[in-house]
Amino acid sequence: MCHKYIHSCPMWRNEGPCFDCDFVVTNPEAEGMCGLDIACILCFFSFKYQGTLYPCTVIHWFNHMGDGPDIPTGMWIIHPSYNACNIPHIAIIHINAIYHAAHLIPIYATHNINTRDIKPHDSYDMFNSFYVNKFTDHHAFEIAF
Repeated sequence: MCHKYIHSCPMWRNEGPCFDCDFVVTNPEAEGMCGLDIACILCFFSFKYQGTLYPCTVIHWFNHMGDGPDIPTGMWIIHPSYNACNIPHIAIIHINAIYHAAHLIPIYATHNINTRDIKPHDSYDMFNSFYVNKFTDHHAFEIAF
């Protein structure tokens, strides 16, 4: 057995923020990515209501592009979700909806980028779309089909 830590930290090792992405169960009856969405974890919090503790997280949703994985790579393509006013689609979910950590690979454009301008913590803001990397580990490979 192993476990993974999900990071949501405004300052990680004095270098910048660290916000992990995860698979979130949105349809328990569907299989694979059809029942999962990707979200970036922005913060964790909990509250107590009528004596019950509710552990939650604030997330930024990503949308799937297409109904299946990209044919050449076999990986799903996603992009950050925004509402009609171009405001990020933010939500609060219970942490039990989080299924597994997700690793995203930026999809690069055809023009060159200056790598000095991009820091690891900027990558979710600097790119328009991402591959959901199913080759990270055997769990992700089974999940993201």
